[in-house]
Amino acid sequence: MKKTVLLFLSLFSVCVLMAQTKSPRFKVLALYENGGHHIEYSKVARVWLDKLAADSNFTIDYILNTDSIDDKYLAKYQLFIQLDYAPYGWKDKAVTAFQNYITEGKGGWIGFHHATLLGEFDGTQMWDWFHHFMGDIRYKNYIATFAKATVDIEDKQHPVMKGVSPKFTVEKEEWYTYDKDPRPNVHVLATVNESTYVPNSDVKMGGDHPVVWTNPNYKARNIYIFMGHSPILFQSKDYRTLFTNAIFWAAGK
Repeated sequence: MKKTVLLFLSLFSVCVLMAQTKSPRFKVLALYENGGHHIEYSKVARVWLDKLAADSNFTIDYILNTDSIDDKYLAKYQLFIQLDYAPYGWKDKAVTAFQNYITEGKGGWIGFHHATLLGEFDGTQMWDWFHHFMGDIRYKNYIATFAKATVDIEDKQHPVMKGVSPKFTVEKEEWYTYDKDPRPNVHVLATVNESTYVPNSDVKMGGDHPVVWTNPNYKARNIYIFMGHSPILFQSKDYRTLFTNAIFWAAGK
């Protein structure tokens, strides 16, 4: 009996050790802002992402700027999350490495919110490649006072939308408008219904207002999700489901 118990304990210890040393399913790099009025979103996103990574056996590293990004650095990751980080002010080597990563399909990409802040900002020129990547759009305006609105899922069959309600409410967002509709150049997955803005706003696209899309013209799996300003987004089951699905789809898992 004693030998049986010892054998059981030994096998149990081996199983625990194997579980602890199990290789992660994939590795994620998240580039995020650590200042400005998006910092509260980033703080909550980090807590949520860390728990998801632990529960789902993937790893996630965070960086606050593009200084370390080059081809060798990105090669370690199967997914790049641009978490509220604008497409300007990047180091030259990071620009080249990121473009290679996407065009050659070296990994997947999820961009949030600030990723479509395209134009001339802080004395920088617009990143033309990223401009095309996002559907040839340029940032035009935003609802500075915020608005509640309903998001309508357009492509309900896309894996990223599995389990997401056909319509769901975003309680607080500073909805961007662009100089043109990205639809002709991207595959739209969801739109915001501008007629549901509360309070109402004159800052509108004029009807068709995509807020989630993917660009099939690039080898990498990619998805842009506009909603990413307020930390209260993580109180929404639909938003958490969308974010989770996007991670596994873009990572090819």
